[in-house]
Amino acid sequence: MPQSPPVILHHFEQSPFSEKIRLTFGLKQIAWRSSLISRIMPRPDLMPLTGGYRRTPVMQIGADIYCDTQCIMRELELRFAEPSLFPERNRGIGWASAMWTDRSFFQNTVNLVFGSLGDAVPQSFVEDRERLRGAKFDVAAMKAAIPQMRDQYRAHLDWIESQLADQGTFLCGERCGLLDINAYMNVWYVRSNLQVADQLLKGFSRVRDWEQRMRAIGHGKRVDISTADALVIARDSTPQTADMSDPLDPNGRKVGDLVDVTPDDYGKIPVRGRIVASSAQTIAIARHDAAAGDVVVHFPRAGFLVTPAAA
Repeated sequence: MPQSPPVILHHFEQSPFSEKIRLTFGLKQIAWRSSLISRIMPRPDLMPLTGGYRRTPVMQIGADIYCDTQCIMRELELRFAEPSLFPERNRGIGWASAMWTDRSFFQNTVNLVFGSLGDAVPQSFVEDRERLRGAKFDVAAMKAAIPQMRDQYRAHLDWIESQLADQGTFLCGERCGLLDINAYMNVWYVRSNLQVADQLLKGFSRVRDWEQRMRAIGHGKRVDISTADALVIARDSTPQTADMSDPLDPNGRKVGDLVDVTPDDYGKIPVRGRIVASSAQTIAIARHDAAAGDVVVHFPRAGFLVTPAAA
């Protein structure tokens, strides 16, 4: 029987979104390969896999490529069911929580972090993020807004504190789940970058204790792999995604349609391919690249646009 391809995470250490997946590996005790990519472009071995999608992280299993933490976590929950990301059920609110933690909470957090770092932010990073966002990455404006960002960050922390007061050890009960992992990303990011993290957590004793419990989960069983070797694995593999049409697709999309899939907030780089599988939550498109071979790239539906592409 052929050996299953490894779970590969393309990430960089400082990425808060990658920390969500690393923590999921820890919760589920998954053995995985770590493919470290540059914090900024170029990423010559990753772009052939994703078709140009450049947000971090990306998960690879053979020639199937998973973009965005929503999509990655859904696949990990499918492949590694126990322990579940939903030990107390709460699946709907768990999945939906990313629209809070990854958008309004994260934007507040990232403005607080980079405003506080100020002139220490490398110009190369600023220029890269301006290309990613399609807008000015204005560190000076972030610095001026620090008082407001502290206020807003404190409001988010207070929501976590209140939920812990109601639920106990974790945000939905006595066991860690997806809601915890999503929310923890922003606490981790401030802790990893700012010496004032303890000051910001004053008055939130439950959040501080919860933060320690989350950190103790760890990152699973990690082994390093080069980006070049990961690319070879994709080229030598065959995508395993089966054809699956969505009979209730409100726009009548079907397997074989040529589409562009694009994030709707930033990093708006369309990835073109033919639909292989589609549902209310995910879409997978087939594409070919000279370096990567035939791959299937998976995206979530929430937060992404799917538009017809000209042949």
